[in-house]
Amino acid sequence: MPHWRYLLAWSHDIGVAAAAWTIAYFARFPFPEAVFHLQQASAVLLVTVAVQGAIFWALGLYQRIWRYMSLQDGRQLLIAIGLAAVAAPVVLSIIDPFLTIPRSILLLQPLLMTLFIVGSRVAYAMWSEHRQSRRTHRSGRPVIIVGAGSAAARLLDDLDRSAQWRAVALLDDDPVKIGRIFRGLDVVDRTDAAVQVARRLGVSTVIVAIPSAPHEVRRRIIEPCKLAGLEVLTVPSFAEIVGGTAKVGAVREVEIEDLLGRDPIRLDEDKIRYLVEGKTMMVTGAGGSIGSELCRQIVRFRPQRLVLFEVSEFALYRLADELNERFPGLNVVPLAGDVKDVGRVDQVLDQHRPSVIFHAAAYKHVPLMEEHNCWEAVRNNALGTWVVSNSAMRHGVEAFVMVSTDKAVNPTSVMGASKRLAEMICEAHDQQRIVRHVIVRFGNVLGSAGSVIPKFQAQIARGGPITVTHPDVIRYFMSIQEAAQLVLQAGATGKGGAILVLDMGQPVRILDLAKDMIRMSGLRDDEIPIEIVGLRPGEKLYEELLNDEEATVPSTHPKLRIANSRPVDADLASELIDWLNVAVQRSDAEVRRDLRRWVPEYRPSQRPPLVAVEAVASPARVASGH
Repeated sequence: MPHWRYLLAWSHDIGVAAAAWTIAYFARFPFPEAVFHLQQASAVLLVTVAVQGAIFWALGLYQRIWRYMSLQDGRQLLIAIGLAAVAAPVVLSIIDPFLTIPRSILLLQPLLMTLFIVGSRVAYAMWSEHRQSRRTHRSGRPVIIVGAGSAAARLLDDLDRSAQWRAVALLDDDPVKIGRIFRGLDVVDRTDAAVQVARRLGVSTVIVAIPSAPHEVRRRIIEPCKLAGLEVLTVPSFAEIVGGTAKVGAVREVEIEDLLGRDPIRLDEDKIRYLVEGKTMMVTGAGGSIGSELCRQIVRFRPQRLVLFEVSEFALYRLADELNERFPGLNVVPLAGDVKDVGRVDQVLDQHRPSVIFHAAAYKHVPLMEEHNCWEAVRNNALGTWVVSNSAMRHGVEAFVMVSTDKAVNPTSVMGASKRLAEMICEAHDQQRIVRHVIVRFGNVLGSAGSVIPKFQAQIARGGPITVTHPDVIRYFMSIQEAAQLVLQAGATGKGGAILVLDMGQPVRILDLAKDMIRMSGLRDDEIPIEIVGLRPGEKLYEELLNDEEATVPSTHPKLRIANSRPVDADLASELIDWLNVAVQRSDAEVRRDLRRWVPEYRPSQRPPLVAVEAVASPARVASGH
């Protein structure tokens, strides 16, 4: 049954149609003559209003909320009024072919309807906004908005309806905007004057509404505000909105990722949709950082079924529960299993017949895998890849996308060498031309399990010290959303046997990252001590440049490049399986020795000596980065 508000709005529009018809006659004829013509046309009026009312209802105009009327709503109203204006005389001519109605009436009536119907909705929206803003602006906390563009406009619309905040001023670097009024607020100064403006206006919260700005600009705004003790919030980035982790107009706390900014990634969604939509997708290691984000990105493209393959029961339960809650219509199949288990993998592929497998299952913690766990790292990363890839070739899988790492480039750790071995297995299998194998390499993922940023956050929360490995360590960083999106893009566009490396942007000196995180916490550098503890087993001072043009060539996507890797023997996989698939446990020394046979570029790391660095906390404490 229609909601009573729908019927009320519909009755309003019917009344407006009748009033417009009446006023049109009075506008066309003198008073006595207008009354006479209206009496003669009373039946015509009833038919016209009935036809127009039916069209308004059929086009669903009354499911829209007047208070939030948009340009799209206005366009829909104009279309409805135009159709009603054409339909009414057509129906009248069918009923009475000899009926004559002045052409001026047929023109004036829809124009008046447009004025009254659209005008009434705009007036109601303005009244509602005014009433709401009067109520909320008395209680909301004052905030300054940095930016006077489209993101700020959306944010201001939301703040007008919020009882939590009220915007009092805008800042922008465009000299044309400074001194002018934007959405009812003054643009008072440049963005780098945020602290001074906040103090002058007695404001303690700043919202940065420039999601597309370079990270240097965001750093210039955010750092002084944090050091001044201001609360700094920001609108979500393009990647967060595309990834479904944030909505347009939402705000969140500023995070260290906002200072490590990168250009927004533009995906070729048509190709990804062709790869995913209506098909069965499978993700191994689905409960991990990359695997779970891959699943969240995949569901955006409406697969027929999503198979989650994960060895951790808790991680599998948590992800399946999240996906079922967020996407109730999605066919999610959570399956517990080990990628090294041939029987289990064959059973899963035989039953569900995935079109694409994203292979994200891996041991990835370098120091942990370097001592006491070398053989397990090799078996999980290399043998697991062989098992899943080999089963994919037997079960008609279209594409096998392996998630690799920059640590596979000239590896110095067992973990890196095991991932390079997994890459070589995929390259060898691809030469059989049964399944398209694509390999994707990238660096550190911000916020992933075991990564440096959560560790630094915990250490800062405890009051320090931040423990770092070496003053000269640099790393590449990418958000989980960016990495997962580009893995999907690589799967959609990568050619068989290709190793695609992600554009990781500029490397970050971890010394600077540690100091940034201290400042982001509203503290000075000297309030949290930072200690150097030495490189951990298997670690490098720096990773290879993933976008080095001498080592890579362009692909069809600007954020993906194709690595020029060493050719792999097509028989490698069959030879390698004899070494991998043994029941005995190999010692760490044996694993390192044999890895150098299979991966000639593998060179176990030699830890460089620590060097003195400038102390920032006290003579006994030194500052560095991880």
